[in-house]
Amino acid sequence: MPEEPRAVALPPDFEPTEHRGAPESSADAKPMIVTLAMNPALDVTIDADIVRHTDKVRCEGARYDPGGGGVNVARFVRALGESVTAVYPAGGPTGAMVSELVDQADVPARRVPIANATRESFTVNERSTGNQFRFVFPGPRLVPAEQDRCLDELASAAASAEFVVASGSLPPGVPADFFERVAGLCRELGVLLILDTWGGGLRHVKSGVFVMKPSVRELRECVGLPLETESEQLAAAQGLIERGVTQAVVVSLGAEGALLVTPHDGYRFPPLPVQAVSSVGAGDAMVAGMTVGLTRAWPLVESVRFGIAAATAKLLMPGTAACTRADVERFFEVVPEPLQISGESEAVRD
Repeated sequence: MPEEPRAVALPPDFEPTEHRGAPESSADAKPMIVTLAMNPALDVTIDADIVRHTDKVRCEGARYDPGGGGVNVARFVRALGESVTAVYPAGGPTGAMVSELVDQADVPARRVPIANATRESFTVNERSTGNQFRFVFPGPRLVPAEQDRCLDELASAAASAEFVVASGSLPPGVPADFFERVAGLCRELGVLLILDTWGGGLRHVKSGVFVMKPSVRELRECVGLPLETESEQLAAAQGLIERGVTQAVVVSLGAEGALLVTPHDGYRFPPLPVQAVSSVGAGDAMVAGMTVGLTRAWPLVESVRFGIAAATAKLLMPGTAACTRADVERFFEVVPEPLQISGESEAVRD
């Protein structure tokens, strides 16, 4: 039988699924957060004066970071001072370099060896315009045995955790319902699942998610509707909750902020404008900050505010470098309180 769960502080009318209590607070404590990245990447970021087709583009200032949703979330959680373990497959020279960089970030990891090479992601910062060009590779093909080993490592790492964060895309060979299997595993362990993915991986999840964090584009793709207004976005998120897919939805709106939708309430979070250095990984920073807030037993609304502070701090960093704890805490002090909204987008100050 699982041990008695500790309640997570949420909005007054929101009842979360039961989950395990927190481990002892010490340097050797088991992680409260376990992340899963099924498609990690070696993130390469370079600068160029101008990007033109056909011509050679002379680049400089190459930067290498370990990337992919769950790997980024783990690095950002660690930067915020919380215990975390990252689970991910790794293969080939790029996989070895990702693992070395994860170790340098002081992130404990459960690596699953795979036959094919871990992918790269390539970002070019065009100095003449300030534009950013992002090239994302599909990733290595994982055979069923490798997928099963990822789930085995996840089950072992998350046995005493509070939260599992499954973040990022699914690589070739992994079926679209893989995250449904992850949700079932979390249910068996009594661990809460936070899911940030897109495409088929998002559409094929039917139940078992605690918080789902799509972008508005990903939410459109999930429900097959344009979702041009806030009320339509709110209704789409509420539909996922009513169907039992998730208990809450956080919709990231980029420069327009974010929405939080629970079974009975909706909240609009204004953005915190800054001059961005790199937007790569900002969504992962938001997930990391939100999850850290939940491990501290903060209400979900406050945890989303902390996530926005983390995402804002990440925008100041080059490539996919981790934000600093000091910047996150500084921004958290000035992130505006959200507006409570109805299905008709009528707003009142929370």
